[in-house]
Amino acid sequence: MNPIFSPYLSRLARNGLIDDGQALLGLADAEVEWSAPDHPDRSALSPLFDSLPINALIFARPAEPYRTIMDYLAKTSVGPITPNDCETRTFLHDLPVAESLTAEALIPLLKQRKCAIVENHGIVACGTVSLEQPLVTISSACFACFVKFFSDFLAARTSGNPSREQQAVFETIAARLPDPVKAKPYSLAQGPFLSDADARAAICEAGAQVVNLGLVDSFFGNISYLANSILHISQTGAFLDDLADTIDPVPLNGSSCAGITASSELSAHLAILRQTGRRAILHGHPKFSVIMSMQCDRPDCPDQGNCHRCCPHERFVCDVPVVSGEVGTGPHGLCRTVPPAFSGHSGVIVYGHGVFTIGDADFNDALDNLIDIERRCRLEYFQKLKI
Repeated sequence: MNPIFSPYLSRLARNGLIDDGQALLGLADAEVEWSAPDHPDRSALSPLFDSLPINALIFARPAEPYRTIMDYLAKTSVGPITPNDCETRTFLHDLPVAESLTAEALIPLLKQRKCAIVENHGIVACGTVSLEQPLVTISSACFACFVKFFSDFLAARTSGNPSREQQAVFETIAARLPDPVKAKPYSLAQGPFLSDADARAAICEAGAQVVNLGLVDSFFGNISYLANSILHISQTGAFLDDLADTIDPVPLNGSSCAGITASSELSAHLAILRQTGRRAILHGHPKFSVIMSMQCDRPDCPDQGNCHRCCPHERFVCDVPVVSGEVGTGPHGLCRTVPPAFSGHSGVIVYGHGVFTIGDADFNDALDNLIDIERRCRLEYFQKLKI
């Protein structure tokens, strides 16, 4: 196997997205090269390179619990699967379901979307530039399907009518969930960090811990630290567990354009710093925090469908404020909705999106708060199932 495939296969497995050997990768250069040329599904997927404007493809059979969830959603969905989390709204739009693992079934769907799910087979994702693109898409799709299934099941249980199959699938995957994270295994570096090098090292350490603890997949979040009037922040699309070369130094006085490649939530980080006076910010997308943020007790609210953008109601989950907001600096931007919610709180949940937490001198409090919020949201979820 060409060693170019190894880092992607390793990351898919390390993030719990596949079991070893359960993915086929294709990459086009002068010709299409495959990670496993003798794979039984290679011939079905090869025509995609001729019919689509792509040069990278990953076909993966997800690991549990994603495998059972995807198969159930593909089987029961009428049309595409339509999660409501921020990742889907922003990047995926919906998840089309192919009738079979054939070029004829996949090509029309992949002309419109970044991936397609095939019941009892897995997920096919494509990229126009590199294998990183379909890898991120698969991670996003697994996250979106997890959030959708658990959200839908809670809604069904609350109304008293989950189907037998839905109940059975829930019991199967709930038994396979890893134990909740209760505390970080060791203290992170203690601040304040007075040099740029120390600040960057602290960001790398915190990012690796967030991923290693299973709070987020590598791609879901961003981290920043303020040192010497420079906000050091992870770049957009950076792997949180591999940040050494993907941290941008953004001067607070705007004297540099370094922020052009910074996280898309740079404006929110800057506004949080100004509002709270804290140095360290963690932002991640832990699953049960996202799930619980979308559980609204106002079924007849006239603003339904706009909750992610502009919810007029004050909401809390486990005493943590929940706000709406969009990426960017518009009237409903996260830079406007998140910072005020930190008043009297150590963390804020964004509807369908994720959690922001803060620390004063270093990332210890921020990580502790992220762990605690996700743990409490998970506990609240299963408590609500007892209704």
